[in-house]
Amino acid sequence: MRSFLTLSMALAGVATSVIAREPPNERPVSAALEGLWSGASYTELERPDELKTLAVTQEQAQEWEARLKPSGGVNVGKDEIGQATSEFPETGSGLLRVRGEIRSSIIVEPEDGKLPFTKAARADLGIEPKRRRGYDNVEARPQDERCLSSDTGGAPSIPTADANVIQILEVPGYVVILAERYHDARVVRLNRERDPRSPPSWLGDSVGWWESGVLVVETSNYRPGLTKGGESLILSPQTTVVERFTRTSAKEIHYQFSVTDPYLYIQPVRGEYVFQPASALYEYACHEGNYSIVNILAAARLGLQDPPKDAPAVAPKP
Repeated sequence: MRSFLTLSMALAGVATSVIAREPPNERPVSAALEGLWSGASYTELERPDELKTLAVTQEQAQEWEARLKPSGGVNVGKDEIGQATSEFPETGSGLLRVRGEIRSSIIVEPEDGKLPFTKAARADLGIEPKRRRGYDNVEARPQDERCLSSDTGGAPSIPTADANVIQILEVPGYVVILAERYHDARVVRLNRERDPRSPPSWLGDSVGWWESGVLVVETSNYRPGLTKGGESLILSPQTTVVERFTRTSAKEIHYQFSVTDPYLYIQPVRGEYVFQPASALYEYACHEGNYSIVNILAAARLGLQDPPKDAPAVAPKP
């Protein structure tokens, strides 16, 4: 069922008794961000090993786009059983274009387009030394797999293979960013100090202000533990994210973000892409008819059990 969503519920119960940050810096009318937007493209957060530079040539772009087109623009690698062709990606029509350049990654710093994990983070994430992710414990599964938080709805907002539409609503004192995926609604308080009473959460706590027509949003106070923030991006209680939303034309918002976390990353991670107008926001039913979690946990736990003591011996095949 398709239904155009509103943000009335997102605004319900928003507290207004917070401390004023500074005299309000009102945005000019030309900077309005309201509307439906999508950052969908073939470009991933991290740069693929096959693409060596941030900006690629038209010929390189055409070759890469042709390679990804059979899977709807999603870089799935080998797909021997054809799963990618049966999915429903929404990744636009090609690689990301920013300021006239064709981009190979959303990350612009570090220069190699990769996440600069610290040694401690690599061990915690099972990257080095490499270990297999747990399948028998629901808490070990990624939160987007459990429909707990969306890549597009949080800070930073990271495009994914599908459901990349967000809705931005501006009301006095607030900006609300609603994601199509899971209907996450992030409420940004404008010109206010961070409320020390705000509990840690999956999406963090966002405060914002206008700087010469640019919406600047600072987010921190993420939940305890490690939180997936989009593709391979990881966040922690030590993470601070700063975003900048700039209306560059009637059909474009330029979006920049920086992620700082001394435990996870050896340097700040900076990225950018553009939002373009979207036509509609649809109802997203994540767990409707989804038996994957149940089957994953059941199969993994059965594999850990000892065989029955009275199990008949299996005769060898002749």
